Amino acid sequence: MQDTSFAPNALEGKVIVVIGGTTGLGRSGVEACLAAGGRVVAVGRNPDNVKNVDSLGKEVSGLVGDATDPSCADTAIEAALSCFGGFDALYHVAGGSGRSAGDGALHEMKDEGIDYTLRLNLNSVLYSNRSAARQFISQGTPGSVLNMSSVLAFAPASAHFATHAYAAAKAGIIGLTRSAAARYASSNIRFNVLAPALVESPMSSRAQESPGILEYTRKRQPLDGGRIGFPGDSDGSVVFFLSDHSSFITGQVLAIDGGWEVSDGQ
Repeated sequence: MQDTSFAPNALEGKVIVVIGGTTGLGRSGVEACLAAGGRVVAVGRNPDNVKNVDSLGKEVSGLVGDATDPSCADTAIEAALSCFGGFDALYHVAGGSGRSAGDGALHEMKDEGIDYTLRLNLNSVLYSNRSAARQFISQGTPGSVLNMSSVLAFAPASAHFATHAYAAAKAGIIGLTRSAAARYASSNIRFNVLAPALVESPMSSRAQESPGILEYTRKRQPLDGGRIGFPGDSDGSVVFFLSDHSSFITGQVLAIDGGWEVSDGQ
């Protein structure tokens, strides 16, 4: 987890729902929110991972749920209201590769790969953001929504990361976020996006085991010695966007990519 002591009480009094908050980037974000004084409902599919999150203390409640279920976020928000008496922010991290289901380059992808990848990475975000918007409107309160995209949405890497349904879904998240930001700004409901590059997580195991991809990554994201990103690299930004420190910011896409977007990989 990144040091968030720059704003140790930034989320004091805030109740946050994290969809996909039990492993990887999501789990790291949950810990950062707790360190900043927030209370969190963390949703994940694996019961053991949910149990591990529960062990973080009384200010977090783990919930077993599938982000591709349209009712998942509704249930999580209800849990936030029941457990902690409020709902102030949504952080949607859940998603993943559809390569094993048939995603790939356009001429190679299978119908089931398209359906699976879009459902996991885009439909799920539509569902959770819809739930959050409805709840904030019902409450008549401001709110913050932070979505997880990918640098692949706008800075491709065709040799090693040609999964085109995934790229389309992650680009769709940016379009959704900016459109929602415009629609709900007058209600003080903010929507922003994080776009990481290659991060050390269960999803990136294929890349971590490939010398060719690691060498490419060293050149493509050259900051800090060309390393793979760590989940904690995003934590400070998560706290910032979910807190009142970003209360005048909406519709923005922040690349946390070690220089990926601005590097030519040479």
